[in-house]
This record gives sequence, C-alpha cells and structure tokens, in this order.
Amino acid sequence: MDDQDQKRAELGETDAPAEDEIAEAFDTIVSEGAQRLHRRWREVLATGLAGGLEIAVGVLALLAVLEATGSELLAGLAFSIGFIALMLGRSELFTEGFLVPVTAVFAGRASMAQLAKLWAGTLVANLVGGWLVMWVVVVAFPELTEAAVESAIHFVEAPLDPQTVCLAFLAGSVITLMTRMQHGADSEAGKIVASVIGGFLLAGLMLFHSVLDSLLIFGALHAGAPFGYADWLAWFWYTVLLNMAGGLFVVTLIRLVRSKELIERERAQVRREQ
Repeated sequence: MDDQDQKRAELGETDAPAEDEIAEAFDTIVSEGAQRLHRRWREVLATGLAGGLEIAVGVLALLAVLEATGSELLAGLAFSIGFIALMLGRSELFTEGFLVPVTAVFAGRASMAQLAKLWAGTLVANLVGGWLVMWVVVVAFPELTEAAVESAIHFVEAPLDPQTVCLAFLAGSVITLMTRMQHGADSEAGKIVASVIGGFLLAGLMLFHSVLDSLLIFGALHAGAPFGYADWLAWFWYTVLLNMAGGLFVVTLIRLVRSKELIERERAQVRREQ
C-alpha cells in the first residue's frame, strides 16, 4: 500500500485501497455476482423466465399508455413498471448481467464458463417468457395491436447505420448504469427511482434494447405484423452485441478500472483460500 492509499485507509473506516463506499459496494457486487454465477441451469432458466414475464408486464403498460396518449415519453415512464417488478421480484434480465457477474469473474470468484451459462440461459429464458406473455397480451387487448405493430416496425425496418449502432450501444450503457445506481442506493425507494430513470430512457427515447424491443416485436408478430421472425433476427443479432458492448465497455470497464486494487486484493484472497 503506497502513502496515498495508507492515508486514505487511515481516514476511512476500512483498510481497503479505496474509499469506504467504493469498497463496500465492491464487496456487495462480488458477493451477489458469485451467488448468481454459481446457480444451476434450472435456477438460471427459472429466474430468466420470470424476468421475461415481468418485463412483458412493463411492455403492456407501455402499449396501453402509447395507445391512449401517443406519447413515447409517457409510455417510457409507464414501462418502468416492468423494471420495478423485476427489481422487487428479484428476477433477472440478460442486459443486467454485465456489471455484477463480470466483476465477480474478474475478482476470481467465478469462471468465464459460468458467465457464459448465465448470459445464454437468461437471454433465452427472457425471450421465451416474454414471447408467451405477449401472446396473452395481444389476445386480451386487441386494441393495443396497432400500437405494437407501429412500434415494432420502427425497430425491424431500421437500417444498420451509425444511428442504430449508437442507439443500441446507448441502451446497453443505460441499463448497466441503472444496475449500478440500484446497487448504490441505500433504500428500496432509491432503487425504484433508478428503475424509473432506466425505463424512461430506454423506452421513452426508443433506444434499441435487445429484450424489451424483442417483446414489442413478438407482440406485433402475434398480431399478424407485415414482417416475420427472420426480420426480427436480422435486427436482433447486432442489437444484442451492441448492448453488450455498451454495458461492458462503458460502465463496467470504468468500474473495473476504478476497483483495480480491490480486484487484486480479492484475487489474492481467493488464492489463499484455495
């Protein structure tokens, strides 16, 4: 520990090579990430399926407000219901898996294979759960199908150009920032505020989010949209990759660099335990 780190440790409540708040948040993130990554396939798929169901509830709210008001910004606020349900229900969304699990892997508490299992299982389960609920939504609320089709067309017909690349990249960054804010909040109220912010930015500004917008597209497909699943896949493949890039190379990378000494300390602790 150099002189600057020593002085900071003396001023704080812990001897960690970072401010107390950073050290405490890091420990929480690593602990949670390790628990999530050591789950069995059954648990990963069940949690991801529940996440897809809950996000679909947010999409229902989005479509209802969009149909009633025509305002994408108000619809974005309504969609935050899905993120609040996701947070309170302790379910999981694929794009929430960039900061917490990745930090646990870098800290030596889990492997890349476990991270790949979490990502793949959660993504597939999110899509399956969302696909099922969107079928129910379309059957239950046929008056919302026009809004679903119009919203879906905005995504599936978008060309792969610099604008769509940036919209997808921003979506990954925004939801990872939302995750970071939720972990930094000291109360449920603070976490709910972070969920509302994330929902407003993602849905209200129509950023390209691989799961949220896939559910809109699924709803349109159930309603007989003038496009097919091949059109969805043509949009989905680059959106999911750019979401990952935005989440990993902006928020997550910055946090890893900020926590470099803490990561080294944690990896040393893992080696001592082995």
